[in-house]
Amino acid sequence: MEVGSISPAPRTVEEIFKDYSGRRAAIVRALTADVDSFYAQCDPEKENLCLYGHPNESWEVNLPAEEVPPELPEPALGINFARDGMNRKDWLSLVAVHSDSWLLSVAFYLGARLNRNERKRLFSMINDLPTVFEVVTDRRQSREKAGMDSGSKSKLSTKRSSDGQIKNNSKTVDEGYGEDDDEHSETLCGTCGGNYNADEFWIGCDICERWFHGKCVKITPAKAENIKQYKCPSCSSKKGRQ
Repeated sequence: MEVGSISPAPRTVEEIFKDYSGRRAAIVRALTADVDSFYAQCDPEKENLCLYGHPNESWEVNLPAEEVPPELPEPALGINFARDGMNRKDWLSLVAVHSDSWLLSVAFYLGARLNRNERKRLFSMINDLPTVFEVVTDRRQSREKAGMDSGSKSKLSTKRSSDGQIKNNSKTVDEGYGEDDDEHSETLCGTCGGNYNADEFWIGCDICERWFHGKCVKITPAKAENIKQYKCPSCSSKKGRQ
């Protein structure tokens, strides 16, 4: 089995991104256009199987490499064992998540000799593409629609600062490496306690100034557009008891 070779010469950002794009396209095809064939090959009765995407955009389901350590990072092992124990859609989503992780690991393995700015540029190029998981679950369209509804490419959440100005709680790819990332890195959801994630819709309460995942307080980007002053469930209930 050939999972790709590493050139002895340093790899450029463009070469690594081309390698990533080819492997990603192969896996996307396996989990979408060729999904019936992929599903059939992942027989739970067989040994540990992996899904490989190759730079030439071909894919295969095969046993892991025998040599230790392998020539490249290996994909998730034994994806076939869970096939019949899960809903098909959920199983494909799980394979997609593991595949995204593998694609990134291969890209940064090949880019081990890149400097900081080159790694940042590589990640930015990769991040401009929807993940395999987004394609498989069709979440890309909903995220892009949310971005269009807000009138910008950044996150939708807004919040009033102490001086009364509207503060946009948003991060683009490049800004994520700057001061804005430090500002929100410790922000936690007031409902579930989850960490801030620039890829998710958040909304800030204008009363207590806490932040919440939109999904935790059942507020969608479309609903948020029509809210002049947002009150979280806790603040709303306090007002009702007064």
